Amino acid sequence: MSGRAPRADAALPPLRRWKCVCAYDGTAFAGWQSQAGGTAIQDVIEARLAQIFKAPVRIHGSGRTDAGVHAHGQVFHFDAAWAHGAEKLQLALRVLPPGIQVKSVRAVSPAFHARFQAKGKRYVYHVHLGEADPFTRPYCWVVLKPLDVPAMQAAAKLLTGRHDFRAFTALNGPEREDTVRDVRRLEVVRRGRRLTITAESTGFLYKMVRSLTGALVAVGEGRLSLDDVRALLEGGRRVPAVQTAPPQGLFLIKVFY
Repeated sequence: MSGRAPRADAALPPLRRWKCVCAYDGTAFAGWQSQAGGTAIQDVIEARLAQIFKAPVRIHGSGRTDAGVHAHGQVFHFDAAWAHGAEKLQLALRVLPPGIQVKSVRAVSPAFHARFQAKGKRYVYHVHLGEADPFTRPYCWVVLKPLDVPAMQAAAKLLTGRHDFRAFTALNGPEREDTVRDVRRLEVVRRGRRLTITAESTGFLYKMVRSLTGALVAVGEGRLSLDDVRALLEGGRRVPAVQTAPPQGLFLIKVFY
């Protein structure tokens, strides 16, 4: 019998950082960010990771999405010691509610950070013109009034670029962050009764995409003019005509790195 004791750490896999891309239907969840009741998407994924690794695992997302908002390409990372490959880890993460899917998993540099290294995001908002069927309604904003789409497209051009978007955010009280943002893309496209608004920027303010959508719909309905949009950018004061579009039409499509 050998007198040499086995090394305690001999079988332990190395701690690695894992980057994941996930999709989710936000309807039944309290948004992305962890909540006290454990009903946020982050909570659900962390609970599954705790089962896999037999210990608490904290995940870090590229940013939060509000309750009811959906995602095709949310990104998060976490650190964990996993003895197998990324494919097996993704397979283990299949045991999630049907409204959440981890689309990809890969090991990355320990320096990677899902939030701080993000260089931009792309969102798409879906508007449906007129009554929508039960399979469309949960994922769009149903607008019953006719919309002047060319006017909306002209307003989108005004809003594209680097501006102070203080009038297009739901921030309350004294601002604690810079409200200047560079909107690289803001497009309005109509296909039949479906209107899509694509917004892409290095960063967005709280409920900014939904506020931009609300302003563009107000332009389409004739409640805001192009001069009003210019005045909002210059004055930085929100007006009642700029409503926050409902959450169910908004999708986080891609995070850029």
